[in-house]
Amino acid sequence: MKLPVSLFVFALLFSFLLATSAHTHENFLQCLTLHSGNDSISKVIYTSSNSSYSSVLESSIRNTRFSTPSTPKPLVIVTPLGVSQIQEILSCAQKHGMQVRVRSGGHDYEGLSYVSPVPFAILDMINLRNISVDVENSFAWVQSGATLGELYYKIAEQSKTLGFPAGVCPTIGVGGHFSGGGYGTILRKYGLAADNVIDAHLIDVKGRFLDRKSMGEDLFWAIRGGGGASFGVIVAWKIKLVPVPSTVTVFTVNKNLEQNATKLLHRWQYVADKFDKDLFIRVLLTGVNSSQEGKKTVQAAFNSLYLGGKDKLLPLMQESFPELGLVSEDCTEMSWIQSILYFAGFPSGQSLDVLLNRTLTVISYKAKSDYVENPIPEAGLEGIWQRFYEKEAESAVLILSPYGGRMSEISESAIPFPHRAGNIYKIQYLVYWAEEGTEATERHVNWIRRLYAYMAPYVSKSPREAYINYRDLDIGTNNEGNTSYRQASIWGTKYFKNNFKRLVHVKTVFDPTNFFRNEQSIPPLSH
Repeated sequence: MKLPVSLFVFALLFSFLLATSAHTHENFLQCLTLHSGNDSISKVIYTSSNSSYSSVLESSIRNTRFSTPSTPKPLVIVTPLGVSQIQEILSCAQKHGMQVRVRSGGHDYEGLSYVSPVPFAILDMINLRNISVDVENSFAWVQSGATLGELYYKIAEQSKTLGFPAGVCPTIGVGGHFSGGGYGTILRKYGLAADNVIDAHLIDVKGRFLDRKSMGEDLFWAIRGGGGASFGVIVAWKIKLVPVPSTVTVFTVNKNLEQNATKLLHRWQYVADKFDKDLFIRVLLTGVNSSQEGKKTVQAAFNSLYLGGKDKLLPLMQESFPELGLVSEDCTEMSWIQSILYFAGFPSGQSLDVLLNRTLTVISYKAKSDYVENPIPEAGLEGIWQRFYEKEAESAVLILSPYGGRMSEISESAIPFPHRAGNIYKIQYLVYWAEEGTEATERHVNWIRRLYAYMAPYVSKSPREAYINYRDLDIGTNNEGNTSYRQASIWGTKYFKNNFKRLVHVKTVFDPTNFFRNEQSIPPLSH
């Protein structure tokens, strides 16, 4: 039987690609061992023939959508112990055409730190997680492989009145979080994590080890919110620690639709960004069972941190959001570090050691993001509730995080993260599912896409803004080969608005050959 010509050509091409990747793989490994001298890089190289390969690969995979038998796997994983080994990896990868993906905590929402459509190696920062805290001068150096939990633990170990404005999930890797902006419960007081980075150590495409002074202000600007994967390997960050009171107050007040949640959420939109900077009230929306047999309702959880005691919080709430009906019994006073455990969902009384645990439940999920500049009318909110009644929304959540305060004071161009004044709040859409298989994935992904389409009239426009740390390949991707500025600007202006142009300029200067790349990396102008 004769094969059709197109099939024959495909078979030839496939076998050529296999042979090429095997060749690339061997040459890359050979190069590493030749260059390593006495630093025994062989001890931190894992290939598929190594018994630890799968456990190392899966150790930082946070989304089972990217852990299927058909998911492309790295030819090599390297877990460097220091700067010289990173330099060797980059040098050999460039010589032998090996794409490199850098992974800190593995929380990339589209798996871009550990999946690639072309032959690739993972440079896993797991061994680079040293943290040194200088309490006297209120700063810390933290390596990119550390998690936020490890960072918070180290700060709390040395001070009860210093904190840092980063995220609520303790297993997130510092490297990706800071380089995309990074925010948490004190963003209205202190801005983003990236707003509080004061120096960094980076290895560029030429293998040079650079700090803020030697990299220059353009590159230092780009890595604080422009996504680190485009510009080099960021090894460590110097961060400014911020003062927190010895007592903070938290509360979570749950209201469902029968308890006036629609009107309360509508009202929240008018006040959330205007509260005192010390007060952060986000809202988590989920579908729950109603008190009426067999019926569903939607719950709005008003989830808050106040930088101070409840004696000050209660009159403040009475003045600015009396509709919520907050009472003393709803409030719990604690230390700032205990509030980190509270927002991470740990039960009261849990030991701080839990922050050092890097493992978490792995499940399939898809996420998206939006920015809201004008309050959504009640009828618009009711359209959201209808979507929560669908089967796929069983484990869905919308997280509404208020802006205003310090976020409105920082210029859109101060760092690449542009979502500042004019935004009332940001929405994170998340849908989770435990079922396996492509059919289940398609159903849930389609659900969140339908919700996102429904939201279009109510959110920012031209561009419809998005947050890079909530990576979403639906909004546009690069070609693997040659990405034009025009094509990349489709997604780039959504994440970065006018800052995208400057990011492209920085990329063109520092990585003109586009070595550091993924499906949503900044392209140089020549590409």
